[in-house]
This record gives sequence, C-alpha cells and structure tokens, in this order.
Amino acid sequence: MPETQFFLQRVETRLGPLALVTIDNGEDYTKPTVFSRGAIESAHRVVGELESGDWVAMVLTGKPFVFAAGADITEFPKVRDRETAIEGSRAGHDLFGRIRALPFPTVAAINGACLGGGLEISLHCSARTISTSVRHFGFPEVFLGIIPGWGGTQLAPRLIGPAQAVKLIVENPLRQNRMLDGAKAFELGLADRLLEPVEFVDDSIAFALELVEGGLPARAEPDWSELETVLRRARTAVDDAVHGAAPAPYVALDLIEGARDWTLEEGYRAEEEAIADLILSRQAQASLYAFDLVERRVKRGVGIPEAKPVSVQKVGIVGAGLMATQLATLFLRRLEVPIVMRDIDEARVESGLAAVREGLPANRYDEGKRRFLSSLVTGSTGLDAFEGCDFVLEAVFEELAVKKEVFGELEAIVSPTCIFATNTSSLSVTAMGSGLAHPERLVGMHFFNPVAMMPLLELVRTPETDDTTLATAWALSKKLGKRGVLVEDAPAFVVNRVLTRMTRVLMDALEHGSSVEDTDEAILRLGMPMAPSVLLQMVGPRVANHVLETLNEAFPDRFPLSPALAAIAGGHEEPVIVENAPWSIEEIQERAMDAVADEIQHLLAEGVVAEAADIDTCLLLGAGWPFFMGGATRYLDQTGVSGRLFGRPFAEAGATAVA
Repeated sequence: MPETQFFLQRVETRLGPLALVTIDNGEDYTKPTVFSRGAIESAHRVVGELESGDWVAMVLTGKPFVFAAGADITEFPKVRDRETAIEGSRAGHDLFGRIRALPFPTVAAINGACLGGGLEISLHCSARTISTSVRHFGFPEVFLGIIPGWGGTQLAPRLIGPAQAVKLIVENPLRQNRMLDGAKAFELGLADRLLEPVEFVDDSIAFALELVEGGLPARAEPDWSELETVLRRARTAVDDAVHGAAPAPYVALDLIEGARDWTLEEGYRAEEEAIADLILSRQAQASLYAFDLVERRVKRGVGIPEAKPVSVQKVGIVGAGLMATQLATLFLRRLEVPIVMRDIDEARVESGLAAVREGLPANRYDEGKRRFLSSLVTGSTGLDAFEGCDFVLEAVFEELAVKKEVFGELEAIVSPTCIFATNTSSLSVTAMGSGLAHPERLVGMHFFNPVAMMPLLELVRTPETDDTTLATAWALSKKLGKRGVLVEDAPAFVVNRVLTRMTRVLMDALEHGSSVEDTDEAILRLGMPMAPSVLLQMVGPRVANHVLETLNEAFPDRFPLSPALAAIAGGHEEPVIVENAPWSIEEIQERAMDAVADEIQHLLAEGVVAEAADIDTCLLLGAGWPFFMGGATRYLDQTGVSGRLFGRPFAEAGATAVA
C-alpha cells in the first residue's frame, strides 16, 4: 500500500505566511490515505516545522475526494500485546496533541472522506470547514470492535455534547456503520463552515485568515445536564443491538461519560487502556478479518474468469411480482438501459411497472431524469418483448418445472448470445438448464431481500456455465452495487443452506417444548441483529419451509422435515410439540452453532465454495451476521467449536474441509 505523507506548502497572504498541509499518498481516491507508522513520522516532521516557523495559521486538507481514512488497519494484526497497543494509541495522542498546541489558528479543511483518525486529527484543530460534497464522515471504530483511540471519545462530546457524541461514536456504527454527509456534520456542529467544493481550499484559507484577525468562532458549551439519561438510554439501545456480545460500544459509552470530568490527558490515558483491552479481544480480531473480507477480498472476484463480459444494453425481467419489481428497479437505476418486464397477468404487469416507477424518488432524481428512466421500463404479457435483450433474469414462482419452461420458451425468442440468469434461492440451476440447447449461458444470480439494501449476490456456476456468462454476471454485480461471491450449484447454495440448518435446530427446540422467547434469546445472545422468529416472518414461513423441503430431498439426514415449521407455514400460530422436554437457552445455542459448523464442513467438503472465507462473506453480507463474529467460521474457531468437532479450526482447513 502506498505510504501516506504530510506535505507542507508555504502560502503568502496579506497577514503573513500560512501553512497549507496536504495529506496525500500519491494515489487516486480508490486508495484512501491512512495513518501508518510512516505517516505519523511524516506528520511529526511537518509539525516540527510548524512549531519553529513564523506561520500565522495552518490549513490541513487531503487529496481529491479524501481527507483521511484513519489508522492503517493492516498494521493492527501486528499488535500482539498491550504495550504495543498502548504505544499505537499514544503515538496518535502525542502527534495530535502537538497540533492542538500550535500557537496559531489551525483549520481542518475536510474536502472528502473523513473517517476515524481522520476525524480525530480534525478535532484537534482550532476549527473545521467541510465540503458539501463529503459523503463519508464518521467514526467506524465501534463497528470494527474497537473505539476511537486518538482523542475522539474525549473531544467529540466536548464539542457537540454527549447526546450527539453517542450517536456519532456508538449508535451510527451499530446501524450498519451509518455515515454522515457534509451538511449533517455541519448541522451537528462538527464543522464551523459548510463550503462548496469549487473553491474549497481557497475559501478555507480565507476562513483561517478570519480566525487570525477575529479569533476563534463562538461555540455553545456542551450540555452535560442529561448525561445520566443519555447514557441509560444508550446502554439500553446497545443491549438491544448486541446483547452483551461485543464490549466496544459499552467501553465507548464509559469513555464519553468520563469526558465530562477528566482532563484531556486523563481521557487520553483512558483511551489507551481501552484500546489495549479491545484490540486484542476476539471481537476486534474477528471484525478486522470481516472487514478484510468485505472490503478487499470479495472485490477481487475470487474465481471469476478473465473472459470479456457481454455488453448489456437491454434487460429482460421474467415476472412482475414483488421480487421481480425490486430487481427491475435496481437494474433501471443502476444501468439506465431499457428494461422489459413480462408476466402472464396484465394487471400484475401494470402493477409492477407502477411499482418500478414509484421506486424513482423525487428527492434523488429531478423531474426530467424521472421521466427519462420511467420511459426505459416497459411491460408485456408476450414473450416477443424479450427480443433484442442481452440479458434476461427470471424471478417467477419457485418451482423447477415453471422455471425450466420459462427458459425453454426464451431460447426460441432471444439471440444465441443472450445471457440467462435465475434468481432461485434453492433450486438446481443445472436442472433448469438441462433442456436448453445452450445451457452454457445460464447462471444463477441469487439476490437477497430487500434487494435495494442487501449487498450480497450469490453467483451460481453450473458445470456448463461458460466463462463469458460468468464474467458477465460478475460485471453486472459490480455495476449493480452488489458484492458477488462465486458458489457452485448445490441445494440452497450457501446462506439459505446454513440458515436453514440452524433454523431446523430451533424448530427442533420448539418441537421439544422450548419457547419462542428462548430460541430467540439463544441466537440474540450471539449478537445477531434480528431474532430468528422475526427473520422467519420477514422471509416468510412458506418460503422457509420450501427451502427445507428442497434440502430434505438432497440431505434428509441433516434436514429432516419440521412439523413445527410446517404448522407455522400453514398458518398455525402455535408450533407442533412432539415431546415435552424443553432445552435450556445454553443448549439451544450450542446445538445451533454445532449444526452451523457441521454444515459449513459439508459445504467445504463438497467444494460449494473455494474456502471458508467465502462462507463468512456470504453470511456477513447476505444474512447480516455481525462483524464481531467474523461471519461464522472465525467465531467457531475462536470459541473452540470447530476444534472440538473436527480436531482443527476452519482457518487451518484452507480450501479443503476436515475429513
């Protein structure tokens, strides 16, 4: 990774020399600037020049589109003991403290992405400007199992008060790492000026000169009067989110509380101790592993061939139901090419078209753009509407015979180069293509519901799928803003197979007289974001039972049919009890995790994925498993489940499952 450096430029102004310091690594915005050891050393050298020069002010800014993305997390695995962790935190405190102590106004000119340590260095400046173009501003640390360790937990509440600091440091990271934009950061008081990007640096320099002449801007004192109430509510919200399974958010709240009474130096020392405790925890280690999977590994397209993808200029969607309309909306908004929807029911086609057009919000598109996009989507009850399509995706009823019929009819209409895709969640893609003249152009593309929100796309390769088809599916996944993971054609693929195996254990517990409250609690205690009973209702009991039936046909020993699930799918409120012998919450959790581990073992043995990391990526992005579990296999390794069941951790198994 390119080394970040701090570059000092002398700018002569009417009031004297101003120091313009730029954080840069010589790369474009796709490789953000981060604070490694080398970057810290570079900054110390520049601060030394600032301390000894005749400067009237400093403006600190970043390269185009990036202010600074914080600490270099690739260095975190090198931290093996508390002393090293404390040294790393103290290094930031020492550097940023020197900036805070400079004898002239300092302005952080936040021109782009400002995360973690980038936000912390800005808080140590006298004032901040921020561009209206900024889209990523926040503290992701709690999301990664740690806390802002370079002054963020102490300076943020002193600037914006404890209530807003709690949202910034704790609540936003726990909401799938929610970010602020420039306008919101300004509104919260994290910046003193909101500026347009065109003359941003010049306007920031002008603001710095205003501070030289007129002094620092007046700011309201933070309101600590409701601290106890703020923290009580925050701790309750954290309990609801992670159920005690991750320490970082609780530690962050303690540090925010301490900011009221501690000196800044005392707060620094508390952060250093907290970082030393957290960075060595299993949750932080799992989070860093998870971050690497979803931000680096999955973007490389593991297993995707080098073939040239088909240029997709017209898309067909077979079906006009809920899933089909979500898919059509996604393709329309992302590709901006003609989309044709087809269903045998005219009323459903019209309803689907209306839903797609309603999915073009006025707050995102102006009237002209909405009219243009709306004109691109059409509907029909006839197959001839698919003529000229380069890509057709089916999203019809989950029945193999129906899907085979769809593709058989399509093959007579479209060109031989048109790519076929199925959104099946559990059926055999190979079987769907068995009657086609060109089965090599069929690929599975399993999107997750709700389509607009869930980032995972399982790319399902059959033995016949050719390289061009797979390369096209991968290229589309990127254009659609999804993270594609390559899986082989196997019943229920990865996510639904693992979740169904776990769900079958929970149904078994219900069938033995355990309560829904206990089965929910057993899984929530892991830190899962949603209770299994709620997830079941979102997925739909009938859909879940259908997936179980599919898996039962393939693996009857591991996926026996469930009287309880069948009853729920049939509309009964109470599950069937076959034996009144309730399991404890601890027993439910242990049996569920043992089942998950066993199914992962089978997925690896069958070669459904290349390695365990692919399964973890799928569960993180498709099932919302928390980063601090590292998906599934890291948690199973850390807690000894894989070692107990298989004699070695999944991390040592590589691409080959334990026999």
